[in-house]
Amino acid sequence: MDTIMDFSPEAVVIDAGSFPHNAIALGWLEGCERIVCCDGAANRYLARGGKVWRIVGDCDSLSPDIMERYGEIVRRFSDQETNDQTKSVRYLRDKGVSRIAVLGATGMREDHTLGNISLLVDYLREGIEARAYTDFGVFIPVSGSRSFVCQEGTQVSIFNFGATGMSAMGLRYPIRDFDNWWQGTLNETVARSFTINAEGEYLVFINYPD
Repeated sequence: MDTIMDFSPEAVVIDAGSFPHNAIALGWLEGCERIVCCDGAANRYLARGGKVWRIVGDCDSLSPDIMERYGEIVRRFSDQETNDQTKSVRYLRDKGVSRIAVLGATGMREDHTLGNISLLVDYLREGIEARAYTDFGVFIPVSGSRSFVCQEGTQVSIFNFGATGMSAMGLRYPIRDFDNWWQGTLNETVARSFTINAEGEYLVFINYPD
């Protein structure tokens, strides 16, 4: 069984969205040697005293001062077919890193939020397990059946990405092969664990415990 704290990321990717303040999300930064800022996210993170291992992106929003001072850790990729989050994740993959915590993927721009979150499933298909931690909970991409441990009464949402045969145990409301994202939202656990049975990929959002 999985819990939101069982994950042991090998790297943290910091996006340019709303930087979290929640202790669970920020906890992944403690002791992590590989902290990667997506392009302009480095401007803000370095200004607050953060330590960065790499800055990755197309560098269109990286300040000239940061580029000059930290040029040796900047990895520029001009490809416009992928966003800076994907550039960072794939850079890490090419370095042999497959477990990644993403911070700052949500907020600021709603279109970027949807793009960043949906990309987690694409990464999973590439053999990368990347989870996005926000101030309120965690987005976990899943393939196949999975069980999770959490407090009874935890708020859970499920977003289908083509999975079939979907059913669940331990949730208040039954699930099915949803064909629209809103259909799997606002569920709730009725036990200290829940299981989703499915074939294919989907995304689970689990709220942090109170």
